[in-house]
Amino acid sequence: MANKRSGGGLSATQQAAKFLGVSVLAGAVAAGIALPAVGIAGLTAKETAQGFEELPIDLKRPPLSQKTRILDAEGGLIADVYSRNRVVVPLDDISPWMRKGIVAIEDSRFYEHGAVDLKGLLRALTRNAQSGEVTQGGSTLTQQYVKNVFVEEAGNEEEAFEYATRKTLGRKITELKYAIALEQELTKDQILENYLNITYFSEQAYGVEAAAQRYFSKPAKDLELHEAALLAGIVQNPSKYNPVGFPGNAKERRDTVLRRMAEVGDITPEEFEAAQGKELGLDVSAPRQGCITAADEAGFFCDYVAKAFLRNPAFGKTDKERLARWNRGGLTIRTTLQPKAQAAAAAASKSKVNPDDEVAAAVVSVEPGTGKIVAMAQSRPYGFNAEKHQTMLNLSVNHDMGGSTFGFQVGSTFKPVVAAAALEKGISPAHTFKSDYKHEFDLSKFTTCDGQPYNQEKYDVPNELKTERGTWDMTSALGMSINTYAIDLLQKTGMCQTARMAKAMGITQGSGKPLDIQPSMALGAQPSSPLTMAAAYATFANRGTYCEPMAIESVTDAEGNELRPPGPNCSSAMAPKTADTINQMLKGVVEDGTGTSAGLPGRETAGKTGTTDERRNAWFVGYTPELSTAVWVGGDGAEKVSMFDITIGGQYYAKVSGGGLPGPIWRTAMSGALEGVPASAFNPVKVPRAKPDMDKKPKDDDRDDGRPGGPPPPGDPEWPEFSWDPLTGGNGNGGGNGSGGWTDGGTTDGGTTDGGTTGGTTDGGWGGTTGEPGYPPSPR
Repeated sequence: MANKRSGGGLSATQQAAKFLGVSVLAGAVAAGIALPAVGIAGLTAKETAQGFEELPIDLKRPPLSQKTRILDAEGGLIADVYSRNRVVVPLDDISPWMRKGIVAIEDSRFYEHGAVDLKGLLRALTRNAQSGEVTQGGSTLTQQYVKNVFVEEAGNEEEAFEYATRKTLGRKITELKYAIALEQELTKDQILENYLNITYFSEQAYGVEAAAQRYFSKPAKDLELHEAALLAGIVQNPSKYNPVGFPGNAKERRDTVLRRMAEVGDITPEEFEAAQGKELGLDVSAPRQGCITAADEAGFFCDYVAKAFLRNPAFGKTDKERLARWNRGGLTIRTTLQPKAQAAAAAASKSKVNPDDEVAAAVVSVEPGTGKIVAMAQSRPYGFNAEKHQTMLNLSVNHDMGGSTFGFQVGSTFKPVVAAAALEKGISPAHTFKSDYKHEFDLSKFTTCDGQPYNQEKYDVPNELKTERGTWDMTSALGMSINTYAIDLLQKTGMCQTARMAKAMGITQGSGKPLDIQPSMALGAQPSSPLTMAAAYATFANRGTYCEPMAIESVTDAEGNELRPPGPNCSSAMAPKTADTINQMLKGVVEDGTGTSAGLPGRETAGKTGTTDERRNAWFVGYTPELSTAVWVGGDGAEKVSMFDITIGGQYYAKVSGGGLPGPIWRTAMSGALEGVPASAFNPVKVPRAKPDMDKKPKDDDRDDGRPGGPPPPGDPEWPEFSWDPLTGGNGNGGGNGSGGWTDGGTTDGGTTDGGTTGGTTDGGWGGTTGEPGYPPSPR
């Protein structure tokens, strides 16, 4: 029966305890700590009689740390994670045998005494004095609970934990003062319930429910007598009496608990004999916790969620507050992960690349219009075992979220960003540049953001094949991935304007730093991450609006309070017409350009391939109106792998290309993710072209990206001039009385010759349409 007390003055026992706090405790309380004797010399002010009075009586009891459940977008469990494996349960859900067992062995007079048990204390002192060592403690369950509260509050802070477990007289007095206050505030049953939920049972099991599941694979309410006695015995020394590591010690201690239960009348002699004769009866369940247990190979996403939580002010104003909330746990985190898309990405990541290959693959998918991360997978499994090719390095994300230090060079997947910046400036898609297979650019013609020449050096830029010389417009240059065109277009658009476009699309280096503003940016020489590129391309699919990647939909705490982070966090990066035009041009990449291997039958698909020097990185980043996915393949170690003459996934590659390896992986991931999803179309727009046969391909099929064909025939045919009105979008051959349109004549040997400004057209001209919305007149 619970021993309830009024809030009146101290009882006789409590008055005695107070007296002991300054006198007898100097010697007698030593029986309750692991020291043979403790003197009063050197006590601080708080350890004196006056200090005892000044101690606060309100024990701040932090919410007990519990496991956190991370769920996918449909409510399915991804993983349980926790700082401490605990499930808090009410006393009614704890076996009566467990309640009796813990009281019998730890504090058999629990329901008879107050905060301190003078009889038990003196008995312990006498026995310890007789044995010459500490063989019995004098702490009550209430005092033990107070100590556990100190430990719980310390969390993972070493200094606080050291103080909470310090074996000094001063800490013992503080513990006693709080215990006295608790005995006035809570009933005995409430104290017992709190104790059983907070105490440690070894094997990372905190609280009796977690312990019952760990050792017997059953809830605490179903514990039998011999099982409850085993758990009750662990508490005194969790390491020594761990039944998994030391079954002999555990059985001996269990029988001691059973004997004590019989001595105090909790069980009959017959029950004692029957329980003592049983084996331990363990049915051990491995701890199913942590991101390593994540469903659908979502360990990397699970880890990303944890990091995203700790960075989001919605879950605490400071880093310390968020960490404390995370460690306390008891959260239910609903994420953006879609099971079907994740399963498809996981399968795709290993479809062409084996876990033990020299290189790795990463696949990540983002929903246009929200930034929701719906899939994240890679060919290397999540974990710590290097022998099994496991890694904790998340190849899809930036360094601060668990990714590589710098990211991976993105290659030609950056070229659409240059094109978008050019369109925003008012440069027509029909604008042409002519070059030979290789061209030496004068870097003094490139200007910095302060209007100064970049430098006085020369920059040699080759195309992939020697046959790639001639004249291209923007559509054909993107389709054929012409390097010289990209550099020419960057020079005309401006490096600073292009960098601003990249920033608006969320593109940074993998280190988190902004892109360096330099000519090579047009060719994707700077490193970034697959998630960054997937979110950037989702901007095109979303008609020019960029949305920051997000992984957490909502969080519910242990008390049922919902914490919903703001989002989606979206902003305009370019005019809708700009994105529509890019979509149409990148559709050509998939239909008959470098990305034909990534096409999705029955769906409008756009994307771009990319490779970098020495084939160290190969990419395909593509999208439909519903989903944007980035696939990267390359070396994930300190030494980058040159992907020539290499076997990957059991298949030999003379040279890896963006269309030849990442492309098919992308198609597998997207096909699975979009299965059963109705197909939709990009917003239609007619893109002005320089010549109808611009995309005619020669027989040469030795392309970087594994595509058939190459550039248009060499030479410099007389192509008609076109104007692109940044205000009306009008374009065509000749024109009416429009104004403000660009007419650029193309390049000769890489040098730009602008044709001046002529009238725009109203009839749409070549490939245009009347009345379409135009581009803004200034770059964003």
